[in-house]
Amino acid sequence: MSGWGRACRAGAVLLLTLAGQAVPAPAATPPAGATVRGSGIVTWAASAQRVGSGADRSYRLIVRVSAGGSDLRVRLSNAYGDRPLTVDAAHAGLQDRGAALRRGSNRPLTFGGARAVTVPAGGAVWSDPIPGRVPAGARLAVSLRTPDARGPATGHEMALTTSYTGRSADTGGDGATGWTLTTGSWWYLDAVSVRPAHPRGGAVVALGDSITDGWGSTPGRDRRWPDDLARRLRATGVGVANAGISGNRVLTGNGGAPSAGQRLERDVLSQPGVRAVILYEGVNDLKAPDGASAADIVAGYREITKRAHAAGLCVVGATVAPFRGWLQWDPVAEAVRRDVNHRVRTDGDLDAVADVDRALRDPRDPERLRPDLDSGDHLHPDDAGMRAIAGAVDLRGLDCRR
Repeated sequence: MSGWGRACRAGAVLLLTLAGQAVPAPAATPPAGATVRGSGIVTWAASAQRVGSGADRSYRLIVRVSAGGSDLRVRLSNAYGDRPLTVDAAHAGLQDRGAALRRGSNRPLTFGGARAVTVPAGGAVWSDPIPGRVPAGARLAVSLRTPDARGPATGHEMALTTSYTGRSADTGGDGATGWTLTTGSWWYLDAVSVRPAHPRGGAVVALGDSITDGWGSTPGRDRRWPDDLARRLRATGVGVANAGISGNRVLTGNGGAPSAGQRLERDVLSQPGVRAVILYEGVNDLKAPDGASAADIVAGYREITKRAHAAGLCVVGATVAPFRGWLQWDPVAEAVRRDVNHRVRTDGDLDAVADVDRALRDPRDPERLRPDLDSGDHLHPDDAGMRAIAGAVDLRGLDCRR
């Protein structure tokens, strides 16, 4: 079994403390559009989208980390901004209940030693590390204040998690006072990293569409398939980042989001400590009105695989699940899906295959999802279906030793 498949002994876990020495961080304001790389491994992520307009507001954003570790850092994104974004206060702590945090866990974030940071339009910034340890699977609360934000805001629309906002809320406080509104999106935060405790610690990114984003799973329960994969990997110290965007395609942009290939650098290759990517896309290409051919979709897979291999990553390709019963299903799209899946199963360019089609299809009607794994719309799996997707990933395929 690979190093990623072996369990490690869990060490004593400390909550976010101020003991220890921070390490130097990169410049806080890189040029717009620059690739911004962190350190350690990515333990949580959400792909950047436009989520509305900026405002004078505080945000308390709730995320669940996958791998635990020390020296927690966060990445703020202004990818869709048309002007610089100033964050004049930022803190990270552990959620207790609602907007309230565990007493004494909330710690200030700095950027190049400063409490405030300006993120250039189109850019992103990593914070300095917070010394101390954060537990695997912890619910982290990242609190930000954007006093003069205007124009397009960057975040992730479908968080499936309740976060909190307020006009005058104190980002540095532990209590819920001032956090008067809720939001179902994440704002400006797009990644969290830690320094892993396990010597073989690394990370895997799930690059996908609405199925990876969690549509069909129970909100507030962290039942997306990357969450289930993170639970399978928890004992190994491997981080899991979710790079799913609803409606995403392999070949072309859709709904304002770039294609999988166009966002590969931002959402996968720039994340710290990544060793593998699971590519689970294609259904939106083949069911579109101008549906792509199997050859075109597989060519897109191969281009992504080539670039990921050049960066030293293992690539796990996933077969496309059935979706008969969805409005856009037709026999032509079904034939393309089967052709794509045959090529994925037999393509020697991939390091491993996650046969999601086999895991989810109804054996009595293989053009449909199994009824007990279907959320009801015949395209998106329910919580049990999400577990089945995660279970289709052979953990040995995540460590191909490139």
